[in-house]
Amino acid sequence: MPVTMSQAFIDNFLGNSPKWFKIAILSFLIINPIVFYINPFVAGWLLVIEFIFTLAMALKCYPLQPGGLLAIQAVAIGMTSPSQVFHEIEANLEVLLLLVFMVAGIYFMKQLLLFGFTKMITKVRSKIVVSLMFCTASAFLSAFLDALTVIAVIIAVAVGFYSIYHKVASGKTFNDDHDHTSDGQKQLCEEELEAFRGFLRNLLMHAGVGTALGGVCTMVGEPQNLIIAAQANWQFAEFAIRMSPVTVPVFFAGIFTCFLVEKFKIFGYGLQLPEAVHKILSDYEAHEDARRTNHDKMKLVVQAFIGIWLIVGLALHLASVGLIGLSVIILATAFNGVTNEHALGKAFEEALPFTALLAVFFAVVAVIIDQQLFAPVIQWALSYEGNTQLVIFYIANGLLSMVSDNVFVGTVYINEVKAALLSGQITRDQFDLLAVAINTGTNLPSVATPNGQAAFLFLLTSAIAPLIRLSYGRMVWMALPYTIVLSIVGVLAIELGGLEQMTQYFYDNQIITHHSIKDLVEPAVSSH
Repeated sequence: MPVTMSQAFIDNFLGNSPKWFKIAILSFLIINPIVFYINPFVAGWLLVIEFIFTLAMALKCYPLQPGGLLAIQAVAIGMTSPSQVFHEIEANLEVLLLLVFMVAGIYFMKQLLLFGFTKMITKVRSKIVVSLMFCTASAFLSAFLDALTVIAVIIAVAVGFYSIYHKVASGKTFNDDHDHTSDGQKQLCEEELEAFRGFLRNLLMHAGVGTALGGVCTMVGEPQNLIIAAQANWQFAEFAIRMSPVTVPVFFAGIFTCFLVEKFKIFGYGLQLPEAVHKILSDYEAHEDARRTNHDKMKLVVQAFIGIWLIVGLALHLASVGLIGLSVIILATAFNGVTNEHALGKAFEEALPFTALLAVFFAVVAVIIDQQLFAPVIQWALSYEGNTQLVIFYIANGLLSMVSDNVFVGTVYINEVKAALLSGQITRDQFDLLAVAINTGTNLPSVATPNGQAAFLFLLTSAIAPLIRLSYGRMVWMALPYTIVLSIVGVLAIELGGLEQMTQYFYDNQIITHHSIKDLVEPAVSSH
């Protein structure tokens, strides 16, 4: 039978998403104007819940489309205004530039990163040591680069190794000296493959957690870090110092957790790389090293120097983060001969969808501000004092980040706390402490699910996930020990007074200085 126009509309709407999801989004769009007419405050909260729902269903449909429709409708019916949305985007322009330019810049340094991670797997035989190296390397890189790009590089390494082994197991190796044909050899090959899948699952999960451990430490580690730093008027070094009372103990606890799960082979960890697979990968690496020309070697040298510039430029805050990212693009392409427009365009493919989604975040944030949705919650949290107040903000951000996106959660809370500061409810010093609690709360407990961490979601939706049998449930289970340890160590670092005491120590020794409200409202502008 021919398809009717109504059927065609439903089929086209949100593409291959489940029919129940399509009906849910259409229902939201019908209900929202009615509820807004009756009670704007309730309608605002309904919109927030609906938007969080679209984030939680990211595996069914990328949140940009359903979330964007909700945001457009919110503006159309008067929940907020286009000028307020633009104001939020304008205030967070540096974050958008970070995503557009920094992610693209690191794309042109992938060769160096691939080279490094490949050497780790092929040269180090101890599984525990390899796991620790992947976790710490991911943490270090994520502190200065973008977590999505770091995990993308590691995924590329895993996909490459998997394809190499698959070719060899099929008798189609790079040097045609392997042939698995007998039944006994095929059975062995299947056992090797399953062990190899488990090995790659372990490394990818360790690397994913590593991006969270490093990403929380600096203002460029995660997009919400930069939003929080901008609202507090902190620079790169000050941000890292203020976070250190929480991030340093959490980092070592995370690394120790990596050691324990590998040592005792729990939560799906501890799977070894089969000897036959290691030989295949080592042979391939030797084959690639022999083919590497001086042109290729010079590209690696150039990328290493650009990496040094990136770290120094960020640490000394020589320019805004986005501009440093743009400089990386220019330097990496100019000195490595990438001058074709289409070759440049590929670098921006990873970041732009999330950049567009972030703009939708800001539209929902504009609704929250105009409708004062979080005012009662913030007032309740602010009714407490001292460490208890910090712990409440940490837990509230952590729980919400587990089911939603941590960028969205961090943006909402820091805006509300800033409003409380400007209204005189809290002091500037307490605002700074709350900013630390919000940042660590959004970054650490959010490793519980792929919904909270963009790097985890990127891994789950990547091409490698089905190849290594990495499902949503398995990812949550493997992240569980990290979730428990990071969350508890983080809250203890705040509750036992470590954050407040260490911050006071930094003040007393002039490592950091007290800020005034004027610094927040009117950031200093460099003279020309």
